[in-house]
Amino acid sequence: MNKSTIKQQLTIYKRHPLSLLMCLLVLASAVITITVLGFLIVYILVHGVPYLTKDMFAWKYTSENASMMPAIINTLLMTALSLLISVPLGICSAIYLVEYAKKGNKLVTIIRLTAETLSGIPSIIYGLFGMIFFVTTLKWGYSIMAGAFTLAIMVLPVIIRTTEEALLSVPDSFREGSFGLGAGKLRTVFRIVLPSAVPGIASGIILAVGRIVGETAALIYTSGTVAEASGSLFNSGRTLSVHMYSLSREGLHVNQSYATAVVLLILVMAINALSSLVAKRITKNRQ
Repeated sequence: MNKSTIKQQLTIYKRHPLSLLMCLLVLASAVITITVLGFLIVYILVHGVPYLTKDMFAWKYTSENASMMPAIINTLLMTALSLLISVPLGICSAIYLVEYAKKGNKLVTIIRLTAETLSGIPSIIYGLFGMIFFVTTLKWGYSIMAGAFTLAIMVLPVIIRTTEEALLSVPDSFREGSFGLGAGKLRTVFRIVLPSAVPGIASGIILAVGRIVGETAALIYTSGTVAEASGSLFNSGRTLSVHMYSLSREGLHVNQSYATAVVLLILVMAINALSSLVAKRITKNRQ
């Protein structure tokens, strides 16, 4: 920012003191948010890294080693299965709402209102629903499958809303140009509109991954807390978040729970980075 720009900003702030106040409030909010986030990350690393021992990555969990390896395997399996269910449904639903549904349709309004409402429901409510429907009614028992379907329902509203906003941000000129060249509706959506909305869709998937990996309450009621790597989708198994909760609740492995939090943090960051990289590659290939 050069001197002339700074002088212009100062002149504007002198004429409009409220603008200066709002600017200071925004800066203060950003600084507080970054500080709190940095403090949490440093706190977790300081208390967890010293206890990341070789025994914690043993293939089998025992009360002595408190291994998190089975939980890591279950977390990756749970995340992949949940996304496999929710992402296609969420994206296709958003495509219908934006591209095919008539504007002003009351059904579309109801669907959007429902999606926004479902986003704010506590996760334990989803867990109780999953226990009643998947675990008891469908007789899946406490299993990875029951947990994955419950989490898929939980993150579906997030994926729908973010994908819908990403599709709406694509300029209408893209669609008009495609139609002008003779392309049909389906081809325009999947070859022009959808690839252009990939960054926004990826953001929704990243948010969904964060909620899936960090979920605890819903999984306790659906996938269970068995500290073993699930050999089948219909076997019970705990994820990293449930593993961390169980260790801290018992009070015997509090330090190991901090170490689990470090691995959970690294895993979420790695998945987010991978999702962002894929989105950038897709966008770059289209340019």
